Amino acid sequence: MIPGMDETADSGQKGRKREDRKRRGPKKVSEKYLERVALWYLDRWGGSSGKLRQVLGRRVAASARAHGTDPDEGRRWIEAIVMRLQEGGLLNDRLVAESRARSHHAKGQPLSAVARRLRQDGLPDAEIEAAVTELAEDRAAPDLEAAITYARRRRLGPYRPEVEREARRERDMAALARRGFSYDLVRRVIEAEGPEALEELLEEARDLGAPGGV
Repeated sequence: MIPGMDETADSGQKGRKREDRKRRGPKKVSEKYLERVALWYLDRWGGSSGKLRQVLGRRVAASARAHGTDPDEGRRWIEAIVMRLQEGGLLNDRLVAESRARSHHAKGQPLSAVARRLRQDGLPDAEIEAAVTELAEDRAAPDLEAAITYARRRRLGPYRPEVEREARRERDMAALARRGFSYDLVRRVIEAEGPEALEELLEEARDLGAPGGV
């Protein structure tokens, strides 16, 4: 047996299977089929009810074009599936919103950008508001904290070598501004004397318990 022959054969077989699926075209949907897709999607990707509706909706639309199935009936199936999954605890927009809000903030995004990302994730407005409010209440200065996190990750402003700071000042300010931070906050972070000064500023905000950010 030539080394690597099995792997090459397996790869070719998988490629042929993909091509066969493409030639067969979209599957004709049924409620059971859509439910299997929903469970597979949630198991692999998680996600919100809005995203799940989009995923299933594309299957329904493709089936209608290819097989003449009734898209209205497909949409009714989708709503029934979403409701069953919510009632069964497999689909929980509140938990998804809270988890993703924390994740986006931890990557250095201000509250306004967090809310925007949650809308893009297909989450309901009520869950977005609740998740962002909880994030703001848990932290004395969430936007300051996020700005410092992003500046540290990207080595902006006081995290640069001193000899580079002045030449890069405008570029660093623009990088923070594009994230959605206010001009005043951008200036305070980029013009801080050093990382220690930013940590002291954050500690002061926590001591004061300033709601909603600095």
